Amino acid sequence: MTHQPQAKFRHDYRAPDYTITDLDLNFELDAETTKVTATSEIKRLGAIGAPLVLNGEDLTLVSVNVNGQPWPSFQQLENTLIINQLPDTFTLTIVNEIHPAKNSALEGLYLSGEALCTQCEAEGFRHITYYLDRPDVLARFTTRIVADKARYPFLLSNGNRIDQGDLGDGRHWVKWQDPFPKPSYLFALVAGDFDVLRDAFTTRPGRDVALELYVDRGNLDRADWAMASLKQSMKWDETRFGLEYDLDIYMIVAVDFFNMGAMENKGLNIFNSKYVLAKAETATDKDYLNIEAVIGHEYFHNWTGNRVTCRDWFQLSLKEGLTVFRDQEFSSDLGSRPVNRIDNVRVMRGAQFAEDASPMAHAIRPDKVIEMNNFYTLTVYEKGSEVIRMMHTLLGEEKFQAGIQLYFERHDGSAATCDDFVQAMEDASNVDLSLFRRWYSQAGTPVLTVRDEYDAEHKQYRLHVSQKTPPTADQAEKLPLHIPLDIELYDEAGNAITLQRDGKPVHHVLNVMAAEQTFVFDGVDHMPIPSLLREFSAPVKRDYPYSDQQLTFLMKHATNEFSRWDAAQSLLATYIKLNVARQQQGQALSLPLHVADAFRAVLLDENLDPALAAQILTLPSENEIAELFDTIDPWAISAVHEAITRCLATEMADEWLAVYNDNKIAEYRVVHADIAKRTLRNVCLHYLAFGDTKLADKLVSDQYYHADNMTDSLGALSAAVSAQLPCRDTLMTEFDERWHQDGLVMDKWFVLQATSPAADVLDKVKSLLNHRSFTLSNPNRLRSLIGGFASGNPAAFHAVDGKGYQFLAEILRDLNTRNPQVAARLIEPLIRLKRYDAPRQVMMRGALEQLKGLENLSGDLYEKISKVLDAG
Repeated sequence: MTHQPQAKFRHDYRAPDYTITDLDLNFELDAETTKVTATSEIKRLGAIGAPLVLNGEDLTLVSVNVNGQPWPSFQQLENTLIINQLPDTFTLTIVNEIHPAKNSALEGLYLSGEALCTQCEAEGFRHITYYLDRPDVLARFTTRIVADKARYPFLLSNGNRIDQGDLGDGRHWVKWQDPFPKPSYLFALVAGDFDVLRDAFTTRPGRDVALELYVDRGNLDRADWAMASLKQSMKWDETRFGLEYDLDIYMIVAVDFFNMGAMENKGLNIFNSKYVLAKAETATDKDYLNIEAVIGHEYFHNWTGNRVTCRDWFQLSLKEGLTVFRDQEFSSDLGSRPVNRIDNVRVMRGAQFAEDASPMAHAIRPDKVIEMNNFYTLTVYEKGSEVIRMMHTLLGEEKFQAGIQLYFERHDGSAATCDDFVQAMEDASNVDLSLFRRWYSQAGTPVLTVRDEYDAEHKQYRLHVSQKTPPTADQAEKLPLHIPLDIELYDEAGNAITLQRDGKPVHHVLNVMAAEQTFVFDGVDHMPIPSLLREFSAPVKRDYPYSDQQLTFLMKHATNEFSRWDAAQSLLATYIKLNVARQQQGQALSLPLHVADAFRAVLLDENLDPALAAQILTLPSENEIAELFDTIDPWAISAVHEAITRCLATEMADEWLAVYNDNKIAEYRVVHADIAKRTLRNVCLHYLAFGDTKLADKLVSDQYYHADNMTDSLGALSAAVSAQLPCRDTLMTEFDERWHQDGLVMDKWFVLQATSPAADVLDKVKSLLNHRSFTLSNPNRLRSLIGGFASGNPAAFHAVDGKGYQFLAEILRDLNTRNPQVAARLIEPLIRLKRYDAPRQVMMRGALEQLKGLENLSGDLYEKISKVLDAG
């Protein structure tokens, strides 16, 4: 490395010496060289004589003017421009040039196909012009864009379109004005030639908002669902949160080259096309639901992120955790609340818990950072959402909404902190959240240990609850947290027992606030069966010695549907752990008949929502299973996962086939009842694929060739690959021939190739680097093929020969300079080396040492690699 990146600390935050109240931008666009003129109205806030230090990277400076005059008193250093001897208020004009076509990192202004677009979060604006590129500097932006009219007929930016015209030389211009002050990370610009879907939304006060959705030419027939989702989002935010849209126009642009899912730039959301484009032939049910959720997420940011933004990047969860909670509630209100909750918890248990146990473990409000892009994590987003959800659980909907309104009253139009949000919640509800605040500063996954006893003489039931959070790399000592523990008690007949103590009712959410606590319940006639951590009321691991009988009881009787699923997961976990030990000792694997019977009862329960049944019947992923162990044995886990699948496939063969046939749908519709049936049907097909091979091959082939939608096509293809059926290669080849020109569809194919259980999967993945549909320049392709292999195929990636580690290291060496953000995300499986046996640790460490030795190692990779290697 040429230099070692320096860490920044939350406690070092200082208010800026200057602020910018207004910014006038002029872009003379060209893919090779774009000229940017930035005119800022600046006001001194700090000490007289303090220099103005502006951020800027990869810029060619042309001129610096103050109040219309050339200003010689400046110094240009690496990544900064320092301007001296400035008055208290002044107009600063900077002219510089940038080169979008060379920008492979996809930060700032870059080329996506034939279009020009921007990505400025977190620190991309400094790749456009010299500026105070920090979230606590809020300015009103006016943007004028000049470009070739034939090549770039649409010129878009934030706010409202206020003027436009032709220059008479083949160029045209459009002027945009955003009346709401915003930080530079929310700036957006798009120039290109698109198909446009137009619609409108009328707000509750009766104001009409123009809606425009821009897609690549030829994709207009795939935009309707995104537009419908946008209108649903706007209506829901008015109804549930009382929040209305505030501009005259709302625009979404879908681009193919994008490091993230989408970006909430004020009034002009730029989206990865994956989260916009959908029609039955190309998108699965999951794609449709993801589009709905992501459209909602970015729209909801208009208030929770844009109107109130972050004071500094350590407060990222202020906007992201809150907005993830809002999009999860949106999806739950529109669809199946239990299924959405289960999906969220699967992510927590399978991925976020792993992050908490890794060298990159951090609190949802981190204290230290080298590269801010590395904190766009599951902890900040998903665990951040769980922290907001816990507040909602503790306060209730009415008080939570009162807190939200107070938060906006206090902080609208400003940059706030996580403490500001919690304070608003506390003040509006009169609920003491002082202990709860520790969730913002403490890393790791708490373990909640619950033991119970029954006093028959006094008819008392006692729950003894203790909490402990294991040490993480940055925090050895942990303090008790405020943990809401949602419970229900059942009698032998499956009836819920009224919770009471000393003649008074007890709320079903218990406040666990100490290292050890005991909760006593009176009037309990017999030893009850407890349902613990209902709704996953806190992001913790639960330790309670359930018997098989208790778990099968809860699978049948729990009133909370999440708890029924959770009981099934716990029942499976018992025999997964047992069989992993047997596999390691070379013993035969088995699953007791009563476990299969419990799942058979779920499959045959006609009163159960098919979507919930599908969730209960779907085995935890290998990554979810890995979190059951301190030391992960990926081969043993994979073998047990397949063995249990085959056991259930055999034991329930007739039932799988009957339910598969009963859930056939004649016509494809994107409605939740149909989605539920298709999901259950494809779960049945998956199990059938591991049963009688001849029957499975016919069923899978028939479904594939007769499918009128991508959900069923991919369901068949996935079953063929997972079970390695004879039809697999034929179907995979046919899919490739049909869809090779559609990158988003091929991403699904690349994932299947990368996660195949075939022995030669790594060789196949390597060969696909040269596939006609693959390019290392597209983040979606990288995530599908490389990420699919490294993160989604642990048995192959962690092969004992270490070739998976070397392969990923080679890819990261290339991406280090090509796209550091994506590289830092793909490296995650490699940096979790301490969860594996000694031989694997040695090989993983060797791969990391190779990467650390790169002369030009990016800050994104340096931070993660150094944390692992420095830990020893």
